Amino acid sequence: MYPPRPLLVLIGLCGLLSLSITRVSAGEASFSDTLRAFEAERSSLTQTYDLGWSEVRRERLARMYGEWQATLTATDFSALDQDGRIDWLLLRDLLVYERARLAQEGERLGQIAELLPFRALVEGLEVARGRVQALDASQAAGALATIPEQVRQVRARLELGRKLAGKDASARAAVLQEAVAGSNNPPLPLTLSPLHAQRAARTVESIKRALTTWQEAYAGVQPDFTWWVNTPFKEADQALVDYAKFLREEIAGVKGKPEDPLLGEALGAAGLVRDLAREGLPYQVEELIAIGEREFAWCEQRMREAGRALGFADDWHAALTKVKGQFAPPGTQDLFIAEQAAAAIAFVKQHDLVSVPALCEETWRISMLSSEEQRQIPYAAYDGSNLLAAYAQSDMSNPDKVMSMRGNNRHFTRITTAHELIPGHHLQAFFAQRHRPYRKLFWTPFLVEGWALSWEMALWDLGYARSAEDQVGMLFWRMHRAARVIVTLKFHLGQMTPAQMIDFLVERVGHERLGATSEVRRYISGDYSPLYQCSYLLGGLQLRALAREMTAGGAMTMKQFNDAVLRCGPIPVEMIRASLRREPLTRERRSQWRFDG
Repeated sequence: MYPPRPLLVLIGLCGLLSLSITRVSAGEASFSDTLRAFEAERSSLTQTYDLGWSEVRRERLARMYGEWQATLTATDFSALDQDGRIDWLLLRDLLVYERARLAQEGERLGQIAELLPFRALVEGLEVARGRVQALDASQAAGALATIPEQVRQVRARLELGRKLAGKDASARAAVLQEAVAGSNNPPLPLTLSPLHAQRAARTVESIKRALTTWQEAYAGVQPDFTWWVNTPFKEADQALVDYAKFLREEIAGVKGKPEDPLLGEALGAAGLVRDLAREGLPYQVEELIAIGEREFAWCEQRMREAGRALGFADDWHAALTKVKGQFAPPGTQDLFIAEQAAAAIAFVKQHDLVSVPALCEETWRISMLSSEEQRQIPYAAYDGSNLLAAYAQSDMSNPDKVMSMRGNNRHFTRITTAHELIPGHHLQAFFAQRHRPYRKLFWTPFLVEGWALSWEMALWDLGYARSAEDQVGMLFWRMHRAARVIVTLKFHLGQMTPAQMIDFLVERVGHERLGATSEVRRYISGDYSPLYQCSYLLGGLQLRALAREMTAGGAMTMKQFNDAVLRCGPIPVEMIRASLRREPLTRERRSQWRFDG
């Protein structure tokens, strides 16, 4: 039974009051309560202002972050315990990063503003609905009726820009003369890069969804709404659908086919510096590329040694080809993964490397990825207690089936299973849900992916490979992580194109071209943070360095160290180090740990 409405209002007011008290008295209460209040406030605002392309949303979130920066400034840092000080510093850095990210969003939207003349109109309708302002259906219908013409005008400018592209001066003059003829208001040419066209298409699709949400909220509820709005809404909706398709397919060239161009947003040097600061890495980008190249060279040398053991002299590519051909028969990949999961669990238990709760060991499953999903996830992944397994599907072409099976062969799969399940991500997620869960606010791939990669390294050191073929499988992935550092950082610096990234993965690492293309598509799509692909190797090296430090002289066992890391939550490794070492912390502290060397 629900409480009566006045009581609901009172409960809501009390809740807001308690959040406010938590904010202003953060030095007196546990700072974890402050983090929960921040996350609750941000969640409320992002749910209310849920249009990613909205100026109102961006301004409101920027104001909130500024208010929280003032709250942190007023907090008595000296009154906080070690955990509280770590969380204060992490929240400080998060607020700086989020404000910078909002500014970047605004800049990127500004670059395509001419393509979205209807954005403010749709935003105004949705904001008014959210604020429960009275709607005049006739006025709304009149506003909607302008959208198809706005779309037509922008498309005319884009079409003219396409006609002018690549033409010499005389040919351009002829095209412009034709555009002017018979028109009192000839269009001004507008040129657009494929990357900006893709960004604009995604934004148009999001605006269209918002307009549909607005229409559905009133249809059948306000008596005169459908009478006025039905026709102009349908026309506006169709104009937006056609426009998004035009931008995506005709200008960006993205048609949902394997040969689609690979388009991605390069962050640039300044953006990389900002993101490195957010992750607590006091390194120059060039230094990180050098680390990736050094680790890549180490893997190449070990590959030659494994190749010689298999009778291929120094031709490790031939050894890799042999290993790729050793895949499970169709229909048995899940059974093979289950066997390897049991083997990995038994190995870490036998060597007493980390705690493995019985419930964690029991609660994982395997899900097979579809052929469409494998366009971006060509290998195993982890999601919500499920190992997502990539393997040949019946609707794939025969060459793609073979490439999928070769890319997920037995020896590759053996180590990816340990990476994704236990002692990797599944074990990590199990602990994260139970120890300092409020720190999910500071989630970083350098800890999350670094944890799983550090286990690949540790298992190598402990002889987990049963044969030279297993060594090749383990080295392939380690080399792959080093390559990710090289190709993604060079892409974001503008030093490597997507095509060059694919060639590097195929020629230097030994990927199948289908897998390499899927990998690069994911790297640059914008669905992951720009530093995500670097985080595997660099985070793993951070944890390896910290393990050596904390276990030196028998101060901790490896099991004690690993259990302690799991209980810290998904925060930057440098802050885990500060926690385990009980380092003195000041509010002025900045990242300083140079883990490499």
